[in-house]
Amino acid sequence: MHPASPPPDRSGLDALLRNRPFLALWTGQLLAQVADKIFYVLLIILVKTGGYTPGQNPDNSMLSAVMIAYTVPAIVFGSAAGIVVDRFSKKQMLIACNVIRALLIVALPFLPKAFVVLLAITFLVSTVTQFFAPAEAAAIPLAVGREGLMSANALFASSTMGGIIVGMTIGEPLFSWVKHSFGADSQEFLLGGLYLISAGLIYAMRIKENHAGSSGKNVHPWQDLKEGLRYLKHNHLVSNAMVQLTILYSVFAALQVLAIALSGKIGLKETQFGFLLAAAGIGMVFGAAFLGHSGHRMHHKPLPLIGFLMMGFVLAMFAFTRQLWVGFGLSALFGFGASLINGPMQALIQEKTPESMRGKVFGLENNAINIALSLPLALTGPLTDAVSKAVGSDDLGLRIVLLSLGFLVSVMGMAAWKHTRKVLQDAL
Repeated sequence: MHPASPPPDRSGLDALLRNRPFLALWTGQLLAQVADKIFYVLLIILVKTGGYTPGQNPDNSMLSAVMIAYTVPAIVFGSAAGIVVDRFSKKQMLIACNVIRALLIVALPFLPKAFVVLLAITFLVSTVTQFFAPAEAAAIPLAVGREGLMSANALFASSTMGGIIVGMTIGEPLFSWVKHSFGADSQEFLLGGLYLISAGLIYAMRIKENHAGSSGKNVHPWQDLKEGLRYLKHNHLVSNAMVQLTILYSVFAALQVLAIALSGKIGLKETQFGFLLAAAGIGMVFGAAFLGHSGHRMHHKPLPLIGFLMMGFVLAMFAFTRQLWVGFGLSALFGFGASLINGPMQALIQEKTPESMRGKVFGLENNAINIALSLPLALTGPLTDAVSKAVGSDDLGLRIVLLSLGFLVSVMGMAAWKHTRKVLQDAL
């Protein structure tokens, strides 16, 4: 994927798993990812049974208010977080984010049981999380060499999916067990402990930062934001890679919604849609292994285009799938295709962006992806309901939406590659 093929013995997954700084960063962020999703589950539990709302059955508006407090910081502070990250040590930023989140969550049992308090803690925890994401992305090139970027990013992407699935799956049973065994407030202490363990793992990471610990004096946020936007405007290689990543995450968001109805069609309960997403995560792991082992020999191939076409094909085939094993196989193929986009594009952004600009660039990327995630999550469900109502059949409505989305993803992938291949093909 790079102009000069890197040595195989330094680019594969085996080399990454022998890289102690990378292992510390990877395991630390994986635990933080799981904690993030468990926190999401804890919020639902606290709203319903934690005594923060009047009555036993809080209305949907209260649940929506908590979800808004959880998601708004991702859109509002994503870019600003990247500016701050460039001013300080990435390692120190990652540790500080985990410690602050732990303290905020552990403080909950000692604060008044008021709904506004829960909203405030939710907002603050989510805001701190926005600083973790760009610092993590900017730290990856410091922990691995240039030749290991594709493998590292593919592994991070697959483990992120795994963290989401694990966190959502074990959250409720884990909290029920802890609450029954150690008391009501033990839930918050357990979650705070996960963040502290993540901080300890990242503390063990030994990396060299050229601008580590740079002073936060003379900070001009607006000028820094404009500097980041100017960089993307003039560096078409980085901006075009970011566009393809934004499309990728939009498609993933749509699949998260459609997977609920699709699970019921292939023999699962709709509440078991996480298994279908887990298969996609497994596919991403295989994609990471493929890129780690053979990616350096595929630098002349349009891997992102192949990935988009693969994802479009899978979505179209989902429309006709009614067998469980076929559904799992297609979902794994979907994840494999996604890794062909995410690994190369993220590696390109990290490699071609100077260390002093990485925080700004990854902050803007995080902001764009969060906005891209929000639109499909908000529109896919109502669109599917509207189509189903128009054709008079839920099954036919889902089939039409899947076929249309598959076609749209393929077209967007071809259009994005056609528009960017002159810029990207020499760098891939």
